[in-house]
Amino acid sequence: MNRIDVPIAQLSFTQKLDLMEMLWADMAGNEKELESPAWHGEILDEREAALNAGKVTVSSWQEAKERIKKNLA
Repeated sequence: MNRIDVPIAQLSFTQKLDLMEMLWADMAGNEKELESPAWHGEILDEREAALNAGKVTVSSWQEAKERIKKNLA
């Protein structure tokens, strides 16, 4: 397959988001072709073990968004 050169630096922020959404939608539609790398499973296992050991806590998505907004302000 030939490489596609897209002038990303010339795209607006909105165009870049649109491009990302189109790529994600296409890739998600072919998820059976996607295979997670081994390191991804290892990290998930490590994080689950840390959670089960009480070393980390979780937040609801709403709490996380509020915390992110505070940090950006």
